[in-house]
Amino acid sequence: MKAFLLLGVLALTACAKNDEPVSTSGSSGGGSTAGAATTAAAPVTPKPSGPLASTLHPDLLDPSKFTAKAPDVFQAAFTSTAGDFVIEVHRDWAPNGADRFYNLVKSGFFDDTRFFRVMGGFMVQFGINGDPAVASKWKNANLQDEPVKQSNKPGFVTFAKTGAPNSRSTQIFINYGENANLDGMSFSPFGQVIKGMDAVKAIYKGYGETPDQGAIQSQGNAYLDAKFPRLDGVKHAEIVGGK
Repeated sequence: MKAFLLLGVLALTACAKNDEPVSTSGSSGGGSTAGAATTAAAPVTPKPSGPLASTLHPDLLDPSKFTAKAPDVFQAAFTSTAGDFVIEVHRDWAPNGADRFYNLVKSGFFDDTRFFRVMGGFMVQFGINGDPAVASKWKNANLQDEPVKQSNKPGFVTFAKTGAPNSRSTQIFINYGENANLDGMSFSPFGQVIKGMDAVKAIYKGYGETPDQGAIQSQGNAYLDAKFPRLDGVKHAEIVGGK
């Protein structure tokens, strides 16, 4: 089974830096409870299910349709349950990553998705579509690696990958900490949060990396909303400026 994104190798370096117990298994999300709440919490009503992405945006079932070249510099505004934030992308930092991110935002790919892996002091990860039909089509729509031109500093945004070459697809993470140790592993930042980093830091961290990425791929939001109802998520993302 293909290893799920962000990691065995990334996790090992994160452990040393942030004292976070991180799974080093291929699924990178099923075995560890980093950051999990230590006290019992009150019940939470699961979120109501929204329309499937494949119904709202049927073109998402064909990744080959999304090959537009991004502007040299552009901004993407995210509305989330934790607050709003804006990512500014510089295409010259990582052209392949910038183009993919631009197409994902414009297509509605990130709408109604969850922040499923959140590790305080390290990073927050998202980008598995909540519709399994869509997620399965994009899982292996991989990008070629590219040189790392910017460091993984706080607020910088990077595509997740496995230890294998050319394994970036749709998952991205926003760095919480100074993660320069990732720079030598082909984790190429393509943008940074220029507004709303306080909202990014407020994203719910209580589940750590417990949600299983294989289950997210196969069951989508139904799995996350039933098992992890406190997860924050993206309501909507859109391109708001470019030049």
